[in-house]
Amino acid sequence: MTDHLQRAIDLAVGNVADGGGPFGAVVVAPSGKEFTGVNRVTAIPDPTAHAEVQAIRAAAVGLGTHDLTGCILYTSCEPCPMCLGAALWARVSTVVFAADRHDAAAVGFDDAAFHTEVAEGVTALECAREPHPEALAPFQAWERFEERINY
Repeated sequence: MTDHLQRAIDLAVGNVADGGGPFGAVVVAPSGKEFTGVNRVTAIPDPTAHAEVQAIRAAAVGLGTHDLTGCILYTSCEPCPMCLGAALWARVSTVVFAADRHDAAAVGFDDAAFHTEVAEGVTALECAREPHPEALAPFQAWERFEERINY
């Protein structure tokens, strides 16, 4: 376990020198195969290009599946709510992290508000449902599509 966590930390340190954020991640499949990701939010730019998401994307492509059951995600820092959501959707079995959200906040990466929003119910983002007569059309098409892959 420690070797993979050290790899995530080393990726994060190296990514700083490459103009990215100080975050690295490694997804380890049950076979032992590794997939890595680093934070490229400002380098690409893409606000979803967090290290964990990048590693999860690489693992899904590399393994040829959206289901990462049995995989372990090692990350240099506690994942934000978006990255935790990605890990949940991917069915990652375990997340192991080194630094925590408070360590990140101490150097300017304060996502405490996002953790609070998720825990207490999102209020900082205006969300409104607007009734529409075709609202269910995509789901009806999904149900009729015989070749669908459930997830």
